Amino acid sequence: MRRLKDLKKVYDWVEMRVGFEKPVKEAALHPVPKNTASWWYVFGSAAFTLLMLQVFTGILLALVYVPSAGQAWQSLNFLNHNLTLGWYIRAVHGWGSNFMVAVVLIHMCQVFLFGAYKYPRELTWMVGVILLLLTLGMAFTGQVLRFDQDAYWGLGIGAMITSRVPIIGGQLVHLLLGGPIIGGATLSRFFVMHVFIIPALLLGLAGLHVWMVLKLGINEWPMPGRAVRRETYLEEYHKLTHEDGVPFVPVALWKDIVFSSGVILAVLVCAAIFGPQGPGGIANPTYIHTEPKPDFFFLWIYTSLAFLPPWMETPLLIIGPPIIILALLGLPLVASEGEKSWHRRPVALLTVMLLAVGWGALTDLGTYTPWSPHMNAWSSDTLKPEQVKALSPLERQGAIVFQDKQCRNCHEIDGHGGMRGPALDDVATTMTYSQLIRQVLQGGGNMPAYGKNLSPPEVDAVVAFLETLHKPGQKPAVNESNQWVKQFESKNTAPVPFQAAPPVGNGGNPAPENAAGTAPTSGSPPAPKKPTSVAMSMAPAK
Repeated sequence: MRRLKDLKKVYDWVEMRVGFEKPVKEAALHPVPKNTASWWYVFGSAAFTLLMLQVFTGILLALVYVPSAGQAWQSLNFLNHNLTLGWYIRAVHGWGSNFMVAVVLIHMCQVFLFGAYKYPRELTWMVGVILLLLTLGMAFTGQVLRFDQDAYWGLGIGAMITSRVPIIGGQLVHLLLGGPIIGGATLSRFFVMHVFIIPALLLGLAGLHVWMVLKLGINEWPMPGRAVRRETYLEEYHKLTHEDGVPFVPVALWKDIVFSSGVILAVLVCAAIFGPQGPGGIANPTYIHTEPKPDFFFLWIYTSLAFLPPWMETPLLIIGPPIIILALLGLPLVASEGEKSWHRRPVALLTVMLLAVGWGALTDLGTYTPWSPHMNAWSSDTLKPEQVKALSPLERQGAIVFQDKQCRNCHEIDGHGGMRGPALDDVATTMTYSQLIRQVLQGGGNMPAYGKNLSPPEVDAVVAFLETLHKPGQKPAVNESNQWVKQFESKNTAPVPFQAAPPVGNGGNPAPENAAGTAPTSGSPPAPKKPTSVAMSMAPAK
């Protein structure tokens, strides 16, 4: 009992100097409309809880992460493989980012549908829009800090987009990258933005957002026919909370706690099951044959750019985002009064539905690599008779294999077929015989390897068919690096690359005979023995 009195004295001493008790009580016991204490009003508190999780896990990661071009990738791999539970902290941070973006987007849609941006909550909505942009900025800068191949070239694409800004594009790129190229200064700048600048803005504006919600009250449940009018709204709202209001604690708070706990649990489970994202291959500026892909919340932009013709890219990138942001910020200024219920606002409901379906479709299409919006051919769609009329028996057999293995599901021929892979009309002019063999056996890009699914005769047949795919009069591709072939074609004589003394390392015995049964002459290469099947010659020896 004496100990409790001592604690009470300490509390009273602190409270007299700080004065937390009164505002905390007012926030906890402030009345909210009874219908507002529902599961539809839990997304804001869940987003704030995820922000706290990101701050906590981010601090832990910052203790190990090294923001330098030479060590960033190694430090993440050290977290993944050498530090106890380092991989799990990275996974929680990454999945927390994904969930935070999703929850903030859902919260914005719910606020829009419920008309909570109307008078007197216009500024609350505007701050929420800025918080959404900062959340997306946090996600983008976090992706860059992985500094793998996707992050490096994705940042290059971001710099390219920035450079298209009229007049100040070049200066913005230098400001973004810390110089003319992506290097150590670039990573340091993104580290500062991700760890200091954006989190500070998020915490400050989130606190302001919560303060305005407490001061103005939580938006009432939108009822059809209950229109917002500046002259009467505040009086009607206070009357509603007085007659049909409940204290925020515990009536509404317990739903927030349950939902936020469920979201955190989902993050922890996803982190344990799926693990962290990346890092992928180490950033390599010399490797330009890469297909960088953004994280899922930016895939819709990736897909949109792939759909549009080149001449529309700059208007979309430079004009589109500012218009969208200004429209969101200006919405409460032009529609601050009127109906809140979505039943009386069909345009608003249709807008959200179209945006959700469009975002989902573009995001799903963005998962295909290389880019493919659709696949419109099936094995039942046969090749045209004129395409196989002049082929040899081996080439016709290859066409049958090509058809049976459903290769046309992904590849176009003569304008018919899928678009997941490149068109094959001129493949014989772009790939040599050995390259075609290797591609079929080993795959690559988005193409699976067929080495275990095709027999050697089938591989020979399908490659023979592919060698016929070129325009009339065009020669097939050849290996320019094969000097023996080039010299034989130009001179039709045996080349003499090196004049050397007769071999003496065979115990004085004469040189072995070649495949034709004669000893090779000095200075001429042995006649190569052509394998009966290229596919069989590439198979490992048993």
